[in-house]
Amino acid sequence: MSDEIRLEPDCQQAVDKLYLFLDRELAEGDWDAVHAHIADCAPCLTQFDVERIVKELVARSCREKAPEMLRARVLTSIRTTVTVTTTERVAGPDA
Repeated sequence: MSDEIRLEPDCQQAVDKLYLFLDRELAEGDWDAVHAHIADCAPCLTQFDVERIVKELVARSCREKAPEMLRARVLTSIRTTVTVTTTERVAGPDA
């Protein structure tokens, strides 16, 4: 048995364009078509609501700035754990 959800072709097209729809980056006719489909299709409306909420949470989280002490600790940790390794390549007689 598979847990994979099989979408109708209209649903698959709407879901494929969901992020562009949310960002209002679709051409007007495409936006209208997705909007009409979502308005009439409960599963797609549910998917739209989930994606909209996730997008809002991410946007809100990106606006918050970490406390300065935490930022300093993270940067120090990154600087002390990152190492750079270089490899010298020696050209052989065929080069």
